[in-house]
Amino acid sequence: MQKVIIFGSTGMTGLCALESAVKRGFQVTVFVRDEKKIPEEYKGKVNVVVGNVTNEDQVDKAVAGQEGVVVVLGTRNDLKPTTELSDGLKNIIKAMKKHKVEIISVCLSAFLFWPVEKVPKQFHDLNADHQRMFDALKESNLKWIAVLPPHISATPKSEYTIKHDESPGRVISKYELGEFLVESLEKPEHYQKVCGIATNQGLGSNNS
Repeated sequence: MQKVIIFGSTGMTGLCALESAVKRGFQVTVFVRDEKKIPEEYKGKVNVVVGNVTNEDQVDKAVAGQEGVVVVLGTRNDLKPTTELSDGLKNIIKAMKKHKVEIISVCLSAFLFWPVEKVPKQFHDLNADHQRMFDALKESNLKWIAVLPPHISATPKSEYTIKHDESPGRVISKYELGEFLVESLEKPEHYQKVCGIATNQGLGSNNS
């Protein structure tokens, strides 16, 4: 794999995924609403597509020619009801199928591991759109990796654990999460898997 596109590359975790992709030597395309949010150190090193993920034509053109897709869409701190994230992912999936791009990693939420009634009420609406994203992924038949992080911290990168179908802990560094979203694209053992991720608590191995 050489060509990777990142949707949501200027958010907290998205910037870490961008850093990881550049360091791994990928030819990186970033799909952004605001080009000014791209850090100076990446200008000239990445291809930039300005657009909105809910615009099907813009997404289609951006996905053409790619080999891997990373999705780190978010609403910042907006918890109001939305379908923007799931609508955007559906556009991405449609474009991937059209252009025969098979591999995608998507950042969702560890709340999807929980029974709906136990999810804090203020997150119900956002979690509902994450569920719609997850449902679209499962129906896509792509080589998808669903990454469900717990609380995302700004702590320095250390070692972390990945478990399928369960969360291995309560916190993950944004640097570790960004790294895994990119690295998992080339790890078939995670294809069509739900990946819980957490920073190791005093453990000495990286099981990613």
